[in-house]
Amino acid sequence: MLYLVPTPIGNLEDITFRSLRILKEVDIVLAEDTRISKKLFLHYNIDTPLRSHHTHNEHQSSENIVQQILAGANVALISDAGTPSISDPGFVLVKACIQAGIKVECLPGATAIIPALVCSGLPSNRFYFEGFLPHKKGRQTRLLYLAELSCTFIIYESPHRLEKCIMQLIEYCGDQRKAVVCREISKMFEEYARGTLKELHLLLLNKQLKSKGEIVIVVAGKEKVKKKKKI
Repeated sequence: MLYLVPTPIGNLEDITFRSLRILKEVDIVLAEDTRISKKLFLHYNIDTPLRSHHTHNEHQSSENIVQQILAGANVALISDAGTPSISDPGFVLVKACIQAGIKVECLPGATAIIPALVCSGLPSNRFYFEGFLPHKKGRQTRLLYLAELSCTFIIYESPHRLEKCIMQLIEYCGDQRKAVVCREISKMFEEYARGTLKELHLLLLNKQLKSKGEIVIVVAGKEKVKKKKKI
């Protein structure tokens, strides 16, 4: 069968006992970047063979893995950090396994979405996860869509695009929309900067908010305009 195993997004202690057992018991572990995964494996004395499975080879790799599982192998898929298939490779292999009648099991575990949302202080009863915005084509369309959502929405962003993203959010959502920039979740320099989009932009300009590390942006939904009651 195929196991989807979440790995720590920062602190190596953020992995379950079950995840460690599965990684030690399976025949093969597919990793987005084997160099990064080796650090985790060395830390927990895991000697299961690692194979590369990333965005550029996942279609070809998936076909081979399906055949190996059908022949009797148990396989685990991990990403560099977090849960496979969430803004990381995984979907292609999962779909191929399901179509081949292979059992797929996803273990619960680390992801940046939930800690960012829960610690944001913004409404968490309903939320929308966007992931990474398109760099060019389709970016404006996505921003227009997000700006009209009435629920909290979550974006992943790279450090060197953080200021540009905040400025675009101001353009489409208004500078008074509340938001939170979450940085380096579960790591030594974990940081949450809260305020309006305008305030967050000023923090960036004044170097009070660093554009370094893994970044998650949580933005409040659009407030509904209350209609005045007719007298």
